Amino acid sequence: MGYRNKTYVAFASEDITSYRLMEAWRENKNIEFNFYDAHDLYEARDTSKPETIKRNLRERMKNAKQVVVLGSPHAKKKGGDGVSFLAYELQVALEFDLPVVVSHLDGSRKGNSSNYPKPLTDADHHTVSVSFQPKIIKYALDSYAPGFAGSATTGERIYNASVYTDLGL
Repeated sequence: MGYRNKTYVAFASEDITSYRLMEAWRENKNIEFNFYDAHDLYEARDTSKPETIKRNLRERMKNAKQVVVLGSPHAKKKGGDGVSFLAYELQVALEFDLPVVVSHLDGSRKGNSSNYPKPLTDADHHTVSVSFQPKIIKYALDSYAPGFAGSATTGERIYNASVYTDLGL
């Protein structure tokens, strides 16, 4: 797979404004939030054929070391439909055995069945669920993702309230 240094953000198309907000957090000098975006590679145009888009998505994910899924009812529906691009992205994330942070757009700090895409629960993949806030997403990317490969843990995990408190949330 080569060197992986990017974060892949997977989301339902209806949630693109939240993805754009993450990009704004990264550019804001007053917010300590950064990620190397895998979406900057292998541009896919809306007019591309689905096979071309999927091939480009796979190439982007080959360079990813971790995935952030924007958890929402839309993500749950599309992620589990087996045909959408989000469903494909989740399939590839599981195939590549990438660490997955599910960031709940409704602010939930707990696992939330209304936001959690079925492929992740069906695979019993080791994930962590966080609220949609830059500090806790950054914390998850910095602390959970690096230890993922050496972990025998499976299923969804959440952070204790004390972690949020320590982060000032």
